[in-house]
Amino acid sequence: MRQLHDTSQRFPFMQLDIFNDSRDVMLRNDLLQALQQHAVAKAQAAWLVLQRDYADDAMLPQAQVLLDALQAHAMAGLNPSPLPDHAALKMARLALLESVAPVAQRLFGQATATLWLRAFWHQLLARAASLPFDAAREDEHVAPIRLFLQDWQAAADAVSRIESWRRIPAPLAWMAQARLHLLGLRATWPLLAELAWLSPKRLEVLIQTSHDPVLQRLKDQFDASFEPAGDSADAGQDLAWFPAWVLTCQPSEAAHLSQAQPGQHSAPEQAMRLLVNLLGLERQGRHHDIVAQRKNLRGLNAWLYGAYLLTR
Repeated sequence: MRQLHDTSQRFPFMQLDIFNDSRDVMLRNDLLQALQQHAVAKAQAAWLVLQRDYADDAMLPQAQVLLDALQAHAMAGLNPSPLPDHAALKMARLALLESVAPVAQRLFGQATATLWLRAFWHQLLARAASLPFDAAREDEHVAPIRLFLQDWQAAADAVSRIESWRRIPAPLAWMAQARLHLLGLRATWPLLAELAWLSPKRLEVLIQTSHDPVLQRLKDQFDASFEPAGDSADAGQDLAWFPAWVLTCQPSEAAHLSQAQPGQHSAPEQAMRLLVNLLGLERQGRHHDIVAQRKNLRGLNAWLYGAYLLTR
């Protein structure tokens, strides 16, 4: 009993402080809960109470951003009107990314905010569904939004509806990213090879963001060993040789890489197909043909020829 008495003497105003502090905490929690539940009317009422009792509360302007977004989302309803053009999609997309999402992350935390925002993204996707792919506005398409949401199958389906997607850098990269997550690296090698020849810089970005450990390890090994021929004017094109180089250290991938569709018959593509052929000739023991094909490989890229010989 004496210990309790001493504590109350040392903190004479503890009960009063707890009461005062807990009321604003309670009001903030009421507001946050209503916002998380997408309960517009309840959130509006909670916001007004917090403003009345704590007009300077730092949460008020942030909560207002989310409340405005909820009200707009509710007004659009289950059958939102289609967006008129790509510019409108860009405006709506950036509003979510740059205005609403950062506030939601601050108030709810990353995980909860991601779930909370899905309804807004899905509504935006529904409004953008009719917009065709435009190479001049490639970011304004449903496929990259699906990838951002990690809806891999939906992203692949969206890309498949783009005419000649396999010949266009952006949708080819989108499909490769989606399939990498859906089917794994081996099944995606054909698309990765095609992307390397068509747009090595996009392949660079894909590898960096894929977080596939095997693909990243191979890329690191390639970077450490690659020697450009002469004075390379554009180091960004070096990765075009990556699919061919993969065969020098992982010949078992030949069956998958050989499924890549023909491109523009560039030197990196020719080298990869030459290596696929060489590996086949080695299995058959056709030494005379092997010598001729090795000579062709050396003519295409001396560094690649050297990397190939190191494994023989």
